[in-house]
Amino acid sequence: METPASNNRSPILHDKPGQSPSNRSLERGIEILRAFRPGSELLGNSDLVERTGLSKATVSRLTQTLVGTGMLQVDQQSRAFRLAPAVLSLAHAMRTGSSVLSIAAPLMRSLAEAQKINVGLACPDRDEMVYLESIRYNRRIVLRHVVSGQRVPMELTSLGRAYLAVAQPARRKALLESFRLRRTAQWDALHAQILAAMESVQKHGFCAAAWQPEVVAVATPLVTPDAIYVLNCSISTTEPLSRAVRELHPALLQLRREIEQRLAHL
Repeated sequence: METPASNNRSPILHDKPGQSPSNRSLERGIEILRAFRPGSELLGNSDLVERTGLSKATVSRLTQTLVGTGMLQVDQQSRAFRLAPAVLSLAHAMRTGSSVLSIAAPLMRSLAEAQKINVGLACPDRDEMVYLESIRYNRRIVLRHVVSGQRVPMELTSLGRAYLAVAQPARRKALLESFRLRRTAQWDALHAQILAAMESVQKHGFCAAAWQPEVVAVATPLVTPDAIYVLNCSISTTEPLSRAVRELHPALLQLRREIEQRLAHL
């Protein structure tokens, strides 16, 4: 089980040479929508300025447009904005239209129920991983639940490190540099952990992380022609990391093989 990413400020958009104004407006509108995270259900224009780096005038114009198109709603009491139901319908369309998810989800559930473990499927988004599916079957009672759409930090988790192992070199280089700037004090140790995890993926097909107390997670990349996904299994346990990894990784790799085989016959 992996912990959620913090609500960091979204990257500031930079104009690109040759990019039309309409494209810039679209990108900026998407930045407004990205600013909404769990725990930030209501955001005013000043909040959105801070989170996106956009000007106050631009944010005001874009929020009016997003309200008009049904992507945002106005809370009349606070005069702040929340995501509108149309956003949920887009997410539902994505889930029902994903062939990877339709194949993976039943197999994930079977594994979770058979071995009483947590099984997840995630994909990268910027410097985070986003769960597409999360089937929780904890052996021990825990206070937190991971759900579809939840984000976790890429650099700290087995999910993210498995993705980094198969990401395009230029993309991986840019991500590592952003992690270095964000986590300067602990970067040497963290960088070594990431490199070790990437090597494990290359040699063994999986990597493990146990940076939360009494939680072990093992992840493996699922590379398709269209996108890179990552599968993981996790348990809450007090047993040593090596023992938990030995227990989890064979089933995880078998799950990946079964999904790959079924995708190949589509």
